[in-house]
Amino acid sequence: MNKLFSAGITGTGSFLPEKVLTNHDLEKIVDTSDEWITTRTGIKSRRIADDQIASSDLATKAAEAAMEDAGIHPEEVDLIIVATATPDMAFPSTACIVQKNIGAVNAAAFDIEAACTGFLYALTMGEQFIKTGFYKNILIIGAETLSKVLNWKDRNTCILFGDGAGAVILQRTEEEGMLASYLGSDGRNSDSLTLPAGGSRMPISYKTIDEGLHCIRMEGSEVFKFAVRTMGSSALKALEKCNIALEEIDFLVPHQANSRIIEAAAKRLKLPMDKVYINLDKYGNMSAASVPVALDEAVKSNAIKKGDKVVLVAFGGGLTWGSSIIKWIK
Repeated sequence: MNKLFSAGITGTGSFLPEKVLTNHDLEKIVDTSDEWITTRTGIKSRRIADDQIASSDLATKAAEAAMEDAGIHPEEVDLIIVATATPDMAFPSTACIVQKNIGAVNAAAFDIEAACTGFLYALTMGEQFIKTGFYKNILIIGAETLSKVLNWKDRNTCILFGDGAGAVILQRTEEEGMLASYLGSDGRNSDSLTLPAGGSRMPISYKTIDEGLHCIRMEGSEVFKFAVRTMGSSALKALEKCNIALEEIDFLVPHQANSRIIEAAAKRLKLPMDKVYINLDKYGNMSAASVPVALDEAVKSNAIKKGDKVVLVAFGGGLTWGSSIIKWIK
């Protein structure tokens, strides 16, 4: 059997648009209130990209920050994976646009789409390339401009989402940093969280535009129940794979969708809330960008320290879920 190499995250970075949209701002454009949003979600504000800013622009900035943090040059990057549900266009991939922007001339590049779980799918995929010896340096990015696919008259969705990008450098390392991962999906409930039009099933037409089918649609109660079930159980399955007990967990970085969902996951993992990183009050749900942005902020604020065992966990459209157990080795 061929030798398996060790993989670990050696750099993080993130980038958020400057424009802030608060709950009070939303009160002026949709039937809602700051109290209603805060009570049900924990969100107070979110970042919104300008009209001329695309997901690749945010991804590029996050990538540059992660490379600088890891101390590697663009030409050393072997592969770029961008997780996004809001690519610049159908093709070329957002990853190829990022490759051009940063000058990663030696890198392969592709996108993956698993909605809010996308970053963990990409991280797990990148880990396989490292461990089998196929690549040494991989740039993994979660980037979204969800504000561009929102119906600003639908108070059930437009209050939830924001824009941003986070990135990590995953490298071949001496010490094992990726301890275990677990991914799952249930396509039977795929219609509970969708962006219906714009693909081959429902190409763009005057009808799809008139009916608002190019915007996110969500059955909120169904997604909430699904998330509460899967966030904790997904993390437990990953922990079981690497034989780590609950009391050995140092920190939780969850998908930032809803404060009640995060609290339920923390309770399942028997973690106090001071061991959980939360920034959804500032940014809302940034889909595939949520986990890497939160990880970057947790590391930069020294909430996560060298040697810590950290649980990353997310759920999203598909329906999908995933978790990774990492040891912080930097």
